[in-house]
Amino acid sequence: MRTFDLAPLYRSTVGFDRLFSMLDGVGSEAAAPTYPPYNIERTGENAYRISVAVAGFGESDLTIESKENTLTIRGERQEKSGEQPSEVLYQGIAARAFERRFQLADYVQVTGAQLSNGLLHVDLVREIPEAKKPRQIPIGNGKKVEPQVLNAKAA
Repeated sequence: MRTFDLAPLYRSTVGFDRLFSMLDGVGSEAAAPTYPPYNIERTGENAYRISVAVAGFGESDLTIESKENTLTIRGERQEKSGEQPSEVLYQGIAARAFERRFQLADYVQVTGAQLSNGLLHVDLVREIPEAKKPRQIPIGNGKKVEPQVLNAKAA
């Protein structure tokens, strides 16, 4: 029997962790880009943070776009006019353009972004609408009883 590594899926999705826990051991390997490096953290029960290392990029060099269930982060250094070009003797800091895409689970929304100390932090939250939350249906004896919304931990 073959085993599959789900690590590439963990690296490019946010909010699917329960699904991946159930499917651990099933999946396919995919070549994922390695630049720029990033982390995906869970900061709360329904809150996440993506931190991307963007050393050398300023706020004007970065673009964050959220469309449907895809978060795209692009970086492209803008040439500054008026500066004299310098001769680089050694370049260890990568300053090439990049584009990172993350697939977001349903109801995951971007709540903010900040750039500090060479890291771009993008905050996300999963907000499930009331109509989609699980409900407990009480059994009544001919009486009309309203369903009760279960909290996330009980579901």
